[in-house]
Amino acid sequence: MIEGKLVRLRALRADDLDAHVRWRNDPEVVHWATGGDPLFGPVSREAVAHFYEARLRDDPRVQATFTVEDLADGRAVGMVDYRDLDPFTGCATVGITIGERDHWGGGYGSEALHLLLAHLFGPLRLHRVDLDTWSGNERALRAFRAAGFVEEGRRRASVRVGDEWHDRVLFGLLREEWTAGR
Repeated sequence: MIEGKLVRLRALRADDLDAHVRWRNDPEVVHWATGGDPLFGPVSREAVAHFYEARLRDDPRVQATFTVEDLADGRAVGMVDYRDLDPFTGCATVGITIGERDHWGGGYGSEALHLLLAHLFGPLRLHRVDLDTWSGNERALRAFRAAGFVEEGRRRASVRVGDEWHDRVLFGLLREEWTAGR
């Protein structure tokens, strides 16, 4: 477990499945997490269970998903992950979703991201971490910049949200930037 002041990151457990099903079927969570990508949700319990079972067997040398747990009540409120870890270059891609709406805007996601980065740049000794979001997700854009991420580019009009097109915003954070910002 990796513990902060608001949340802890812990391994997935079988009893987290119901929360993941709820988040993947909440239209507002899907909207902010992916711009409403129908591949993210809505989705059946069986489909989430299949994905979830695979995550329980992840090799942490390549990828891992952690439950974000509220320290105050022990409730699962979201998830963070890293994937595509390249041991030669020391690079990985991260993602974060806070699925419990009552935990939005309270610093839970920012702390969870900070804890994940500390793990990746600390014990895993990575050199670089990437992430992306869509240009309409202002809360995520602010949080990523506040965590030290640098906008490195955009894929113009590559995210469809309803009938509108938004840019995919690409971010990177280097170990030395992380260290300097701490």
